[in-house]
Amino acid sequence: MGIGQSGTGMAEGDFRDLDVWKKCREIRERIWNICRPFPAEEKHRLSDQMIRASRSATANIAEGYGRFHFQETIQFCRQARGSLYELIDHLLVASECKYIDTGMVEDMTERITIAIKMLNGYIKYVRSRKNKT
Repeated sequence: MGIGQSGTGMAEGDFRDLDVWKKCREIRERIWNICRPFPAEEKHRLSDQMIRASRSATANIAEGYGRFHFQETIQFCRQARGSLYELIDHLLVASECKYIDTGMVEDMTERITIAIKMLNGYIKYVRSRKNKT
């Protein structure tokens, strides 16, 4: 039994109620706006990679939640975490290409770091629930 199934002590709802998903959603929306003014030649390169990484974070949290199995939930959260780290690298590339300034990189890196910490906390929570069953 996993965290999404009844009988596990989770409140009724779904992945959209998770604070970590909400934080990653905020990042996803910001990334989309950051990428909008990128040059046309980056449409299928850097901006596409940044948008995909930001979408991957929320999608993996959602998919893991829907698996109803603790270990799968943890694995999908690890993939989400990897996508967030990938996004930090893409932001650095965007800065090196002069598409965004260092202030934007610092702001987004701070937001992403907070999301990673929240995700680590969620993984720890899921692991503790797994160990209790």
